[in-house]
Amino acid sequence: MLKYSTNRLLYKSRVTDCLLLLFSVACKWVSSYITLSFCIFSVFSTMTPYEITILTHLLLLFQDLLPLTLSLLQPPHNPPMHVPTLVLHTPTPLTRSRFSAEAQLDFTTHCNYSCFHRGEQEEPREQLMDKLAFETLYADGFRTLTTVEVEDDDDDALHPTHLPPWTRVKHRRMKRQIYGADGRFNIQGDNFLLDYPFSTAVRISTGCTGVLVSQQHVLTAAHCVHDGKDYVHGARKLRVGFLIPPSINGTKTGLIPNKKPLVRWVRVKRTRVPKGWIQGPQEVSMDFDYALLELRWPHRRPFMRLWVAPSSDNLAGNRIHFSGFDSDRPGELVYRFCPVEEESSDLIYQHCDARPGASGSGVYGRVWDNTLERWERKVIGIFSGHQWLEIDGENRDYNVAVRITPLKFAQICYWLHGNRLDCTPD
Repeated sequence: MLKYSTNRLLYKSRVTDCLLLLFSVACKWVSSYITLSFCIFSVFSTMTPYEITILTHLLLLFQDLLPLTLSLLQPPHNPPMHVPTLVLHTPTPLTRSRFSAEAQLDFTTHCNYSCFHRGEQEEPREQLMDKLAFETLYADGFRTLTTVEVEDDDDDALHPTHLPPWTRVKHRRMKRQIYGADGRFNIQGDNFLLDYPFSTAVRISTGCTGVLVSQQHVLTAAHCVHDGKDYVHGARKLRVGFLIPPSINGTKTGLIPNKKPLVRWVRVKRTRVPKGWIQGPQEVSMDFDYALLELRWPHRRPFMRLWVAPSSDNLAGNRIHFSGFDSDRPGELVYRFCPVEEESSDLIYQHCDARPGASGSGVYGRVWDNTLERWERKVIGIFSGHQWLEIDGENRDYNVAVRITPLKFAQICYWLHGNRLDCTPD
């Protein structure tokens, strides 16, 4: 009996030592993996199968929480991001839009190895400037085209993205846009619908989602308002919808269970779409699948600031988040988060569950703000849709977001502020 009690005390002591060591690894980023391995091995040798199972689950839990804990405790040392300076030319009048296109909410593209690595090749300056030109659509249907130039002579300013190489991952064919168990959450209740960051998500009258990025601007996907050849029919009288919870719109939620929020619609004054999206092959134009909508008057809700998308290694927990109005859950705001699977110079590949209607959602992550010296939620991309990626003869399917590069940041920022002085990520 004494021997049994002694073994149990020794076992508990070793378990405690291992857990304390794991905690030290998570909190201090000071670890000795050899010591940790010997510690776990010595504990396992004195444990029953049931006890081994319990400790294994604890270790797996630590393994899941460790990346997030380390990223939160050890902020990355990011050098100041240089944003190129755009010089805009005088807008050129265009013919009025016919609004003949149909909104394509279920947006899918295909890409191969050369397509995936296209952004790593140095693109001719003229072609890049052509893609950064943009159209402006006014409420009366009048259009203009604005061409741009980049003042920077430094090539790194035009091609600054340095990402890890593509890694071979074990892949299996999955149901498109929903991957395994559905990991989406409905956001309900006044405290959540009106709380940041969920309050930054808005509806687009063409059936998409957008994100508030200023007191008068909404960022969304370009394919929600333009099919690449013409503006969609619904863009003629484009509106943005703000959710009004039942308790605010006068409905007594206690009398009507599961009452969905109402929507207050606001007309759009001006829409801007990059020329890189217009009249290009879809596998190329997807890199520019974003548009900015200017409201007729300012709103009073909090908005989320834009940021140049860092490498996923510099996102807290390597995770992205977005909220949208998925078509299979009408009237509901749906939130999801997931790790970044892969990334190219212009796209973020992930398996966040999503359905049509979520297109245009603001993809955000927690990034380290050097000025505020803390982790902040920032919009680093726009959810676009689905892409089949063919790598080494193997088809892989992903949900895809357009990443905000320094050039895109400079372009969108100019749309927001109308000047270059305010267009720095700090």
